[in-house]
Amino acid sequence: MKDQPKIFNNISELHKAMGQPKPMHPLISILNYGEAVFDPKDFEKGIILNFYKISFKTNFIGKLRYGHGFYDFEEGGMSFVSPGQILRMQDEEADYSGMSLHIHPDFFRPYSLNITIKKYGFFGYSASEALYLSEKEKETILGVFANIQNELNERIDNFSQDVIISQIELLLNYSNRFYNRQFLTRKAINNDVLAKLETLLNTYFDDEKTVLNGIPTVQFVADELKLSPRYLSDLLRNVCGQNTQQFIHDKLIEKAKEYIATGTLSVSEIAYKLGFEHPQSFNKLFKKKTNSSPIAFKESFYKN
Repeated sequence: MKDQPKIFNNISELHKAMGQPKPMHPLISILNYGEAVFDPKDFEKGIILNFYKISFKTNFIGKLRYGHGFYDFEEGGMSFVSPGQILRMQDEEADYSGMSLHIHPDFFRPYSLNITIKKYGFFGYSASEALYLSEKEKETILGVFANIQNELNERIDNFSQDVIISQIELLLNYSNRFYNRQFLTRKAINNDVLAKLETLLNTYFDDEKTVLNGIPTVQFVADELKLSPRYLSDLLRNVCGQNTQQFIHDKLIEKAKEYIATGTLSVSEIAYKLGFEHPQSFNKLFKKKTNSSPIAFKESFYKN
């Protein structure tokens, strides 16, 4: 149905849709964007791949943005998609050339990669949070792609799968390293995100939105900042050593201390004011963050 995203359950179906011959291996392939032949209108509602996709893109026209600025390096970038995500062709398949590695989960099912691949948070990033590469990084990534392609081109033997799995793991580890570099080199942009998050949470607590809406969730603040939840948490870990949930809780405890300082509210009233359904949950979080119960903190506050 054209009013629904097109679902690809296997890599052979994708190759056929892209006007390409069948992949040499049914569970893994590298597709060159420059050789793909398809009508974007056929996929205007998006596509869903039931396998992993790791794309290396070059020749960006400049439509992809991050926050208020464009990408850092002009040598190309990478994006990562896990099974079941909806891809929009205008975001994924336009205005650049490059290649993509497609890996069906069954390919690495017997390997430890079946578990460890879930630790790579960038599979949950959005298209605007792509990994942009320097010239040296580009050479490294292209080298790994070439190793995988060469292995697929050679006669398959008892070692082929082990070798390719090791190259995939190498590709993921390099990507993790380069994303860490990107967080560090985007210091100004990251600080801007942090400032916006501070303002968002301060306003939320000061306006007492917790009374009606409860404690702000990670999804809520990520949506407000127009970032994916996973990217925001990874960004905050690099900037201030905390994930988003921890950051929200710290701001909440700051507000709790303000209420305690006024001396006009009981602990239960403060808990409900901050969005907790049960005062016990508030007490537990407060003690975890301060090593003191709200009552003990209040008593020490007035002693001082």
